[in-house]
Amino acid sequence: MLDRKTLSEAYFSRAHVARHQLDSYNFFLEYNLQKVVDEQRIIETDIAQRGKDNDNVWVELGEIRVEKPVVREADGSQSGLYPSEARLRNLTYAAPIQLDMILCQGEERQEPIVTTIGQLPVMVGSKACNLCGLSDEERISHGEDSHDPGGYFIINGSERVLMTLEDLASNKIMTEFTERYNERIYVAKVFSQFRGYRALVIVERNKKNLLEVSFPSVAGHLKFVDLMRALGLNGDQEIVEAVSTDEDILTFMLQNLEEAECDNTEEGIMYVGKKLAPNQTRDYQKKRAEFVLDSYLLPHLNELMPDGLKEGDEGYEEACESVRLAKAHFLGRMAEACFDLVLDRRRIDDKDHYSNKRLKLAGDLMEDLFRISLNRLTRDVKYQLERASMRHRDLSIGTAVRADVLTERLLHPLATGNWVGGRTGVSQLLDRVDHMAVISHLRRVISPLSRSQPHFEARDLHPTQWGRICPSETPEGPNCGLVKNFAQMVEISKGVKDEQVINRMLYNLGVEELKREVL
Repeated sequence: MLDRKTLSEAYFSRAHVARHQLDSYNFFLEYNLQKVVDEQRIIETDIAQRGKDNDNVWVELGEIRVEKPVVREADGSQSGLYPSEARLRNLTYAAPIQLDMILCQGEERQEPIVTTIGQLPVMVGSKACNLCGLSDEERISHGEDSHDPGGYFIINGSERVLMTLEDLASNKIMTEFTERYNERIYVAKVFSQFRGYRALVIVERNKKNLLEVSFPSVAGHLKFVDLMRALGLNGDQEIVEAVSTDEDILTFMLQNLEEAECDNTEEGIMYVGKKLAPNQTRDYQKKRAEFVLDSYLLPHLNELMPDGLKEGDEGYEEACESVRLAKAHFLGRMAEACFDLVLDRRRIDDKDHYSNKRLKLAGDLMEDLFRISLNRLTRDVKYQLERASMRHRDLSIGTAVRADVLTERLLHPLATGNWVGGRTGVSQLLDRVDHMAVISHLRRVISPLSRSQPHFEARDLHPTQWGRICPSETPEGPNCGLVKNFAQMVEISKGVKDEQVINRMLYNLGVEELKREVL
């Protein structure tokens, strides 16, 4: 049992107020920043096709580092920048981003060049902040309030705080009912998310007891069995076992097998290709079908692909086939959930249950923003190198990288609140009416649901919010129940860098299913 003194210290702890924002941003600096760079890894160019020495030219991206915030004066000198100075001089509290880049031309590789690719807005109080590690007296000497919790940004002299976004859990199968033509349709769906891209994949049972699948870039629905064949499951027995061996479900599957149009993988791919590209050549239909199945169907399983493997490399086809089989078995799990709903073996999932929710904190939002911004920078570097090649100039990383491209893409959403993905109001002006208003604003949670719609159940207080969400602090009017605040002593769990750590922990605890997979 904790004594009363320990509880009161935890309750009134200054570090506790914005700790979730600071931890998330620090995790972004230490791990996710490099992860986004590793996803990009190479900037390819089309210079070889334009006839310069017949050598392929590309740029390799290496280690990324974030320096401490500095300010450049008119005379060219620079010095450390502190939050108080940024507020007074209407400056942006940001730090230079250093990235190792290597220009490769054929077999020739230049020495790694450390390049400043832009300015990253720094959260006050984070590890990149100049105030990190200072005592109260030192903070006061730099013009800061020693009781200020941090957890916000300073953009053009204005304090901006990133709202915590509440959304449905990604990569998790959820079931529900829907009505169509006065018929009840049983649905299993998953929001598949991979590297910032989010795709809704739906498996539904229609009134004829047939399963249909829909996902982005496919107009209409695809038959479940034919799609499973396109993903590499040829035999009827394989498809049935991928779903379930239960007798009741087997009856439903036999009906689906009878209605199938395809007998093997080749026919399955052509079935998908004809749906995607009607009246096109057979080769184009096949390539289009393979591209869509690899890119848009359950994209989160693409993380099973080995890093750095690309089309044309040895083992690429085998890796694609392995990933498609994983997607087929995941679709089988979705079909089983759909049939269990039909047979009353499971209830529909409660979307308002907090186990089905996930929170996007400042670090997650900055990761999404940095991924889009880096992609914009790489396209600009590619363009600059190709333009220099056409004008027969020497290729140079230093002249090809324009730091303003990345900086502008990072600052504009923070200054306006219009985030990537079409979301608005993500960045807000920090409420400085009093200290309690600051604490409330730093711990605010907003829902992506439309304010103009009723959403009665989403606005209600759910029992699973106990100890997590404050039951009383929510605005009146259109935002009621959609804008919430954390409970005072809530702790937000953090992700891990390596999932194998969790797997080994579960293995040591004796999880049987995991043991069978490992062995």
